[in-house]
Amino acid sequence: MGFEISNVEFDNFLKKLQEEYKIYAPVKLKGKGRFSDTDVVRYAEINTIEEIIFDEKSNFSPKEVMLPITKTLFYFTEDSVMEPKVDDKKILIFLRSCDINAVRRVDEIYLRNGVEDPYYKKVRDKVKFALMECEHSFENCFCVSMGSNKIENYDLFVKHKDGKVSVKCKDESFKNYFDGMTECNVEPNFVTKNDVKVKIPENMDVSVFSAPLWEEYSSRCISCGRCNLVCGTCTCFNMQDIFYKDNKNVGERRRVLTSCQIDGYTDIAGGHSFRQDKGQRMRFKVMHKVYDFKKRFGYNMCVGCGRCDDACPEYISFSNCVNKLNDAVGEVK
Repeated sequence: MGFEISNVEFDNFLKKLQEEYKIYAPVKLKGKGRFSDTDVVRYAEINTIEEIIFDEKSNFSPKEVMLPITKTLFYFTEDSVMEPKVDDKKILIFLRSCDINAVRRVDEIYLRNGVEDPYYKKVRDKVKFALMECEHSFENCFCVSMGSNKIENYDLFVKHKDGKVSVKCKDESFKNYFDGMTECNVEPNFVTKNDVKVKIPENMDVSVFSAPLWEEYSSRCISCGRCNLVCGTCTCFNMQDIFYKDNKNVGERRRVLTSCQIDGYTDIAGGHSFRQDKGQRMRFKVMHKVYDFKKRFGYNMCVGCGRCDDACPEYISFSNCVNKLNDAVGEVK
């Protein structure tokens, strides 16, 4: 079922929906980019259709709505532990097909990877998706190669063009909001071709871990971790205990997103570290995205959104690295 409505009618829908939902979408934050005179497209709560950025790829993924950079898991005193209050409102997120596919990957890690994470599940159970189509492929995207350019698992499809909003409603709970509005046939368009193409090698073995290609990144990478923090499928975190000044026995435990590329991530007792060399860290990240995850769950972790390439200050390309890996595997064989 589809509808074509005006901006005002859609804004009224959002206003009614806000009684039980928090609504997140990519918005442009003026002066919040890498430099003081640049902007950034990032996820935030919205009130109107005009706030949503439909024609640009967000610099950060919608992952941060469900997995905030810092999350308090519980507060503690000398003799008690208390979890923070959870907002009862549901969540609606506007996002693209690659990002919905990315959420599936995050679900595998937090919900179906041995132990179900209760903190993530509380949020995830409340989330619904509003699909935004890509009329064309954005820079550095390679979603077609990764098979994440299409998706059927969404609750709404929303297209905004020429002052009109086209909506396809797949979730029964939303249909009542559109009673009496003009019905029409609405279907999303999906990207079928990217400028960037990636070939993921098949039948890899341990010999590729010692391939010379990783040495290049020992000097190029600066361990800033931007690639991981903007990625929609990276899920690594550290735990931090915060102790209050007034009483050293009172505080909170926080989960903080981190990066396998950052110094200190693999440090262990005794001052040892598993991967001190930056080339080794790059190898770990790449092989996790296109080898380890697939070996466990049956499909690749990377969705080809290209945000890692967009964010890297050293112009390191993940897609190029995977293609170099494919060439290295061919040489070994």
